[in-house]
Amino acid sequence: MNTSEFILDKVAPIFNKQGYVGTSLSDITDATGLTKGAIYCNFSNKEDLALKSFQFNVNLAIAPLFKMVAATQGSVNKLYAITNYQRNYYDLVKDLGGCPMLRAGVDTKFINPLLFKNAQNLSQKFTTGLTNIIADGIKNNEILSGTDPEKYARVILSLIEGSSLLAFTHNDQSYILNAMDFIDSTVIDQIKK
Repeated sequence: MNTSEFILDKVAPIFNKQGYVGTSLSDITDATGLTKGAIYCNFSNKEDLALKSFQFNVNLAIAPLFKMVAATQGSVNKLYAITNYQRNYYDLVKDLGGCPMLRAGVDTKFINPLLFKNAQNLSQKFTTGLTNIIADGIKNNEILSGTDPEKYARVILSLIEGSSLLAFTHNDQSYILNAMDFIDSTVIDQIKK
């Protein structure tokens, strides 16, 4: 592990838990045991470190989902793979401080436009991916032809992110589990053939 990776490993969870404004340089130096000079020898500034920390957290928490979905055959199976992944998401990200996309999107909207844009782009990637899965399902005769792919993609993502917010707010994984059950039994069952 090189110095940059070491710093990200120690600091990424702090940025996710405390937010961009709430994470001070002393938090960063305390977590790493490194000096300010050593930190900024590896990252150009706090914004650069925050952005790379966000990407680090995304690689841990969300990138495996995208890989798993890409390896899954069939649109309906892909949708179920997403809800199954989310059922374990709470345990996966609780030590990180929650969902990095949600945390960065809420925390940085008015104070760090670059980091906010990255969170927004990730959310759009998720929406586009879900939309494409549903549209492919319509083409492949797995999903009902009258289904609006983007509408359902947004509903599914809203249920995923909303349940994640509530699970971390209440320290109760059942919000996620119940929402995933709802997506399976109501949303997916409503649109699949």
